[in-house]
Amino acid sequence: MADKNEITAFIAKEFPQTKCVILEVGDAGAKVLHPVGIAELRPGGTVSGPVLMAAADFALYVAILGQIGIVPLAVTSSLTINFLRKPVASRDVVGVCKLLKLGRTLAVGEVTLYSEGHDDVVAHVVGTYAIPGRVMPA
Repeated sequence: MADKNEITAFIAKEFPQTKCVILEVGDAGAKVLHPVGIAELRPGGTVSGPVLMAAADFALYVAILGQIGIVPLAVTSSLTINFLRKPVASRDVVGVCKLLKLGRTLAVGEVTLYSEGHDDVVAHVVGTYAIPGRVMPA
């Protein structure tokens, strides 16, 4: 297992380009925030789909690392997103992830995305990660 500080340090070193921030990690889940500025908006005044997908993918990765420790080569093998409503352009995106299954070589989780400060779900995501060479504890 890895805690919030360990994962934050790893992300800062290996993914310095990310804008995502870890808010919480543990209990087979994670909560993250993706800041929204002018660069994250698309025509029509909404947060772009790639930003929502990035926030969800990041939340899944953080939740998995929180359970199995720092495994840099754990990678997304599937990501399905359902866009439910227009995110608030002036609010950051919050992703709440819950792992549904954590096996030896695959992890499956779901992420619910919100506009910060709002209760309405803007997108629902289900993703699968491939985990290389993981040894299950006895």
